[in-house]
Amino acid sequence: MDKFSFIGSSEINSIDQLYQDYLKDPESVDESFRNFFQGVDFAMQNFKVPGKGMGVDKEFNVINLIHGYRQRGHLFTKTNPVRTRRKYYPTLDIEHFGLAESDLNTVFQAGSEIGIGPAKLKDIVNHLQQTYCQSIGAEFLYVRSPEVINWLKGKMEGEKNTPVYAPDKKRNIFHQLKKAAGLESFIHKKFMGQKRFSLEGAEVLVPGLNAMIDKGADMGIEEVILGMAHRGRLNVLGNILKKPYENIFKEFVGDEYEEGISLGDVKYHLGYGNDIETTNGKKVRLNLAPNPSHLEAVSSVIEGISRAKIEGKYQGDYNKLVPVVIHGDAAIAAQGVVYEVVQMAQLPGYKTGGTIHIVINNQVGFTTNYLEARSSTYCTDVAKVTRSPVFHVNGDDAEAMVYALEMAMEFRQRFNADVFIDILSYRKHGHNEGDEPRFTQPLLYKEIARHPNPRDIYGQRLIEEQVATREELLLAERAFNDHLEEKLAASGDIDKVYIQRFLSEDWGPYRFSEKGDFRQSPETGVAESKLRFLLERINALPEDKTFFRKVHKIIGDRRKMVEHDRLDWALAELLAYASLLDEGHPVRLSGQDSERGTFAHRHSAFTVEDSDERYRPLQHVSASQAPFSVFNSPLSEYGVMGFEYGYSLVVPDGLTIWEAQFGDFYNVAQVIIDQYISSAEEKWGLMNGLVLLLPHGFEGQGPEHSSARIERFLSLSARNNMQIVNCTTPANFFHVLRRQLAREFRLPLVVFTPKSLLRHPRCVSSLKEFTVGGFREAIDDIDVDVDNVKRVVLCSGKVYYDLLARKQELDARDVALIRVEQLHPFPKEQVMAAAGRYKNALLHLWVQEEPENMGPWYYVQNQLPELRLIPVARLASGSPATGLNGLHLIGQGEIVNKVFKKCHCELQNIYCGLQCVEGKTREEILKQHKYFTEPQRFSI
Repeated sequence: MDKFSFIGSSEINSIDQLYQDYLKDPESVDESFRNFFQGVDFAMQNFKVPGKGMGVDKEFNVINLIHGYRQRGHLFTKTNPVRTRRKYYPTLDIEHFGLAESDLNTVFQAGSEIGIGPAKLKDIVNHLQQTYCQSIGAEFLYVRSPEVINWLKGKMEGEKNTPVYAPDKKRNIFHQLKKAAGLESFIHKKFMGQKRFSLEGAEVLVPGLNAMIDKGADMGIEEVILGMAHRGRLNVLGNILKKPYENIFKEFVGDEYEEGISLGDVKYHLGYGNDIETTNGKKVRLNLAPNPSHLEAVSSVIEGISRAKIEGKYQGDYNKLVPVVIHGDAAIAAQGVVYEVVQMAQLPGYKTGGTIHIVINNQVGFTTNYLEARSSTYCTDVAKVTRSPVFHVNGDDAEAMVYALEMAMEFRQRFNADVFIDILSYRKHGHNEGDEPRFTQPLLYKEIARHPNPRDIYGQRLIEEQVATREELLLAERAFNDHLEEKLAASGDIDKVYIQRFLSEDWGPYRFSEKGDFRQSPETGVAESKLRFLLERINALPEDKTFFRKVHKIIGDRRKMVEHDRLDWALAELLAYASLLDEGHPVRLSGQDSERGTFAHRHSAFTVEDSDERYRPLQHVSASQAPFSVFNSPLSEYGVMGFEYGYSLVVPDGLTIWEAQFGDFYNVAQVIIDQYISSAEEKWGLMNGLVLLLPHGFEGQGPEHSSARIERFLSLSARNNMQIVNCTTPANFFHVLRRQLAREFRLPLVVFTPKSLLRHPRCVSSLKEFTVGGFREAIDDIDVDVDNVKRVVLCSGKVYYDLLARKQELDARDVALIRVEQLHPFPKEQVMAAAGRYKNALLHLWVQEEPENMGPWYYVQNQLPELRLIPVARLASGSPATGLNGLHLIGQGEIVNKVFKKCHCELQNIYCGLQCVEGKTREEILKQHKYFTEPQRFSI
């Protein structure tokens, strides 16, 4: 395309220079402008022009006028069905462009610019008015691609944004409106006062979605992944995904779920999937993801689902699947995750080939007026972040809605980019059907009360166009109502509420977990010969590429680890991935700085010297390996974690991992933890095997770089809903990653990963530990004199190494250190078996780095009441850690010293091993050794 074609659209001040270029060399400008300038020359040569240059000036004025409509026409549309539009200045009156009423009958060559050839000014204005200022307003001139700009101009101006549909299509549009309005009216009468978050006021969504799916199928789409909040959801479920009406009705009156769902969820949160047949007889798979009431939380989830399906099921063909997100106006304008998802749209690790964003714009959020809900002009202004086109549509104009969504699908398939549709509509009732909106919007709801619904508006139009008679339309409405009555009667024959298993096509061979599944982990060891082969593959660099010298040192150091049989954390992790890849399981790792690792330990990708090329050893494990991908994510937790959760939903036989930069930062994504990871199985029967890697450990780095909030995860842990582990050895980390894919069920896995232990000389494993057994939920002490053990110390994670160092320093073989590697499901049998070895123990301690009100203490105390554990921890506080490293070291030392503290007995030993209390009761011991019960004054 010629370099000047885009200038003609948006840089009007450059047209004079463009004309000068044309005069020098006509072939140097785009064909459309060449034709335009030829017309100008013809006019100047053959017609008398009053005043030097006046005719040419007016031609340029008309070009300015055209540009004005393209740029600002959306501000002067007839798109609001129930409100008067705000006023914007200057207007598009011709006087603002150096034109006058006397010019209306003058023929201007500029008409060619909008596809109608030389035309009178009044015809040019009419064409522009019809295109840009009726039921569809378009924002698009900020797009930077000339190809996109020209396509949009040609599409809209060529058809004047005004569809011309055949009678059959018009009748089908009414059919969809009839179902949308009829279902809402029926539910309102039959289930009076029950919440359903109706679609009333925006019923055009249904014919719009139907047309969009039809258009997509005609263009090769085989699957649509939808995400939406509660408004209109029941209507979309029934009329687009074809969920049986009787099942929907049963959810209004049911009191018990079918087997497999323990708690369930409200009807307007449920997901559903179905194969539907389009108007043209093509099959399309539709999946509507379950969602919580947290508006927009599902947006990132469906993007992850879409990416996984595009990669796996459709071999990377973006034009086989389209994600569709249906927003509310208040939510898309204010929820931060929307921005995160939009920013991910074109990133290599997260792109899905373009999302169609649809906004049900009620012009009110709960009770908040739209003028109080945002600073931007439109709720869709986030689209401009990625320069995505936006179409604002009058929610009373069904044909405009159908046309806009068909155009959106066409755009998405052609350019694989996001596009936004803003349906200007209204909410007939309050926030829900029991809410009174006139408390806060009396004028608006007075107008809404007398406003006809979109079905009746369109029906009247069909009558006036003689496409249908009033009797035919009324008969169709009655027939549909009778059909719903039959389905309501059928719902009475359903015993229990049925919640369809979401994405059941991907989860056929998997079952829900049972209590007995957690007694012992399965065998996950790998043969030594295979491990050595894999280690050789991942510790090799291609000879034909040049790498930074420190890269060679990393590889050399890893080879030495293998040679000395001391594998560290990073090598164990990479070995786990390599073994899974070799067995045919795909591995995907995503997070901030995940390629290298926040702490420069992983180095899963090496950059070729003096280039941007990256070599990833895990992509070269074996000829038949599964795909490996690792992505440095944007600086987002909420959006990216939701994306990876969605991705994991589609790949149950793969290992999908989200990693936090520091574990402390995961809480920006707390919504995904609370609403999906911890609860989705109980609510929606949704299994998921996502792994979270959360760096955790108190090392003097301050309150925001110490704690991944173990206590919060444990407070959400119940009924074996997720796995919480805090490993202390590389081999155990290896096994827990492999265990994730070794069982017949999937549960989220939360791993509190180390920081200082990544390079701790004691935190290593021999190769033999990778070849036998499996994950060890609890690890007992082996360096003890079992019969003489007086203190049994339970702990989890990094603090074990601090205790071990002091124990070895004192040669305290009468203290047993039991590591609880898995916190949930709690391995009570293993822990009690370990503790039971020490028959002569006098005290059982729980030791943790975290303040007493944080970390695992309260959870573990409830799990082991028999041991009467005594906590050794920092004082309870609101902040996890001190900001002063010196103070941290004092506190850490006091925790360790308290376990091995100098005795206050007559022996006055530095470490007496409680020899002074032989034969005394536990209460007498505690009284004599007050340091076990006195407050720890070292804490702040």
